Amino acid sequence: QVQFVESGGGLVQPGGSLRLSCAVSGSRFSQYSMAWYRQAPGMQRDLVARISRGGTTTNYSDSDSVKGRFTISRDNAKNTVFLQMDSLKPEDTGVYYCNRDITYGSPWTPWGQGIQVTVSS
Repeated sequence: QVQFVESGGGLVQPGGSLRLSCAVSGSRFSQYSMAWYRQAPGMQRDLVARISRGGTTTNYSDSDSVKGRFTISRDNAKNTVFLQMDSLKPEDTGVYYCNRDITYGSPWTPWGQGIQVTVSS
């Protein structure tokens, strides 16, 4: 069973930064494209950013213009994926999850506990 250890969230003012981390165990991590997902209050869980197996290709959601503000990266030696979030906006608020990129297959279940990110003054 795949397990996730997610960390790095919290309360931040608009314009601030956070760095999320997600360590994955129980999978051949380097063989999977990975992604970060966000679930805003009352909304479905949406993909925010994805990264290829080797980390050379990244893509970002067009919604909320995260491109240019968020940076996804990974360390395959540590089975960890990161999300650097800069210039945060209140609409970035939500619970963030990491998982494999569902473009290429079903997500690992159960999902992790998620990381609460709250952007508020």
